[in-house]
Amino acid sequence: MLKRQELVELQRFATQIRLETLKEIKNLGFGHIGGALSIVETLAVLYGKVMKINPLNPDWEERDWLVVSKGHAGPAVYAALALKGFFPLEDLMTLNQPRTKLPSHCDRNLTAGIDMTTGSLGQGISTAIGIALGHRLDRRESFVYLIVGDGEINEGQIWEGALFAPNHQLDNLILLVDNNKKQLDGYTKDINDLGVISEKFRSFGWDVDEVDGSNLGEIYQSIHRARKNKGKPSAIILDTIKGQGVKFVEETLANHHIKFSETEDELTQQAIEKLTNKLEKLQGVK
Repeated sequence: MLKRQELVELQRFATQIRLETLKEIKNLGFGHIGGALSIVETLAVLYGKVMKINPLNPDWEERDWLVVSKGHAGPAVYAALALKGFFPLEDLMTLNQPRTKLPSHCDRNLTAGIDMTTGSLGQGISTAIGIALGHRLDRRESFVYLIVGDGEINEGQIWEGALFAPNHQLDNLILLVDNNKKQLDGYTKDINDLGVISEKFRSFGWDVDEVDGSNLGEIYQSIHRARKNKGKPSAIILDTIKGQGVKFVEETLANHHIKFSETEDELTQQAIEKLTNKLEKLQGVK
């Protein structure tokens, strides 16, 4: 269980990630805002408390790996990486612009700290499985974390991987499903109803947990438990809201990708100011 000070530090980090993500997208004027915001707390826990990383040596062989298969969540990942010191914070303002090292979808050949190129939805599970198998062959005690979206698991490749990983007892693989209930063109239940996601993975032989994806403590506890699991991969189903933590984005129906009008620009600025104030208050908490 997290100590109070540890939880406060994660709250600060999550607030910073959300704040910098909004600044990036506001500066660009459009972007994949909904699915980036819904995994902020998960990224805060992974980068702030769980993963073995070295910003001064991003290719450190003993590091833990993160594959964000829902690659359009890149803006939030970039914010977390910049805040951890993988590259300068001001680079975030180059998001998806000419000659940027921060493209719309994550690219390991361009961005320090990105372990796997993603964005062709469904394919991340295959690469994550390959990395986990590689770690086993090299006898590394490194974990592979994989984030997929709930809409993404419409893809058949997800379920091929879901069958393969338990058969090979990949207990160094931890899958996190961002269950924000929406995908590109609407609610997942209306497009291809997933039913009970946890039961599907459980039936494929995974160890499964379900948590509140906005609760830092619950996310940490679930990952901590999964790391101790032996003999099977773990799946953590995150109950989230698309646009999480920013009210006007949460309330926008088509919030997978937003092109800012004058109204959205003003609302984003208000959200930035609100998060800045929240961060200042958290800085004073001992």
